Amino acid sequence: MYRRRGGEVEVFLVHPGGPFAAGKDQGIWSIPKGEHGPGEDPLEAAKREFREETGLQPDEEFRGLGEVRQSGFKTVRAWAFEGDCDPAGNRSNTFEMEWPPHSGRKGTFPEVDRAAWFPLAEAKRRIVRGQVPLLEALERLLASPPDGLP
Repeated sequence: MYRRRGGEVEVFLVHPGGPFAAGKDQGIWSIPKGEHGPGEDPLEAAKREFREETGLQPDEEFRGLGEVRQSGFKTVRAWAFEGDCDPAGNRSNTFEMEWPPHSGRKGTFPEVDRAAWFPLAEAKRRIVRGQVPLLEALERLLASPPDGLP
């Protein structure tokens, strides 16, 4: 999701929840994303994952940004849409994991512990390095004229 504020484009990013991401800020934020199941339409899966990670229902015009391969060999396909929200209202689903490691105790953590709007330049510093090309694709998309116009 992106928005325009004072002539500048801002993007909505999420910070991963859980103990491994605690205290980290640069290079760890992400676009809201997740995996799609076999036979599931990738755009519909992206909308579902966005809803699960933010509590927001995206019902806008979606424009493809392509796909990137992150380190760890995860492929991320992304779409952009213009919207707005208050990040303080972010509501994420949760996951369970053993924590501390080898303790035998299970902890429940939010998949996303916070969300925020960032100007594009700052977003490029905060986002996972493998997703920077998606922000660059958004810049190109927004700089080009609408379809059918010179």
